[in-house]
Amino acid sequence: MRRALAFLLLVALSGCQPAGPSAEADNTALAPASSLEQAAIDTGVIADASKLTPVGLYRNSHEAGRDRLCILPGEKGHFRFGMQAVVGEETVCTGRGTARLVGDRLILNFARSACLIVASYEGDRVVLPGALDVTCSDLCTGRGTLEGVAFPRITQDETSARAERTNEGEPLCNAG
Repeated sequence: MRRALAFLLLVALSGCQPAGPSAEADNTALAPASSLEQAAIDTGVIADASKLTPVGLYRNSHEAGRDRLCILPGEKGHFRFGMQAVVGEETVCTGRGTARLVGDRLILNFARSACLIVASYEGDRVVLPGALDVTCSDLCTGRGTLEGVAFPRITQDETSARAERTNEGEPLCNAG
């Protein structure tokens, strides 16, 4: 008797659920920002990353040295970038390549490497994920890694991005 009652209750409750995804669920899935996040964007508390170009200079100084990222305009809606992260006294990760902005993600495709990184672009900083493909270790000396490195924006100025140098004195965002 209890099993039959439980079965009937289960059938009755299953009839309360919609058969497929509702229009309301579809609308929330497509919403670009939560209402709180949208209110912060509207009041200027946070930047709307989807409306900002990533072109500029990003830099983070810390006890081991200075991490740098420069982004310049490229061809066909893409960008060019150069990156150097100091991991330790003699451990450095350096790479250059092309980038593409897709929503709030910056896809970094390194030249001369199979490394491809999908970074978070927040308008005022670029954050690399905490786990990267093993091929990205080719960009580093020693046991260095780019995992979890964050680059706060210093300026949106293209001239400053072009002027940035590596630890070795080379242009970070070289012309090539």
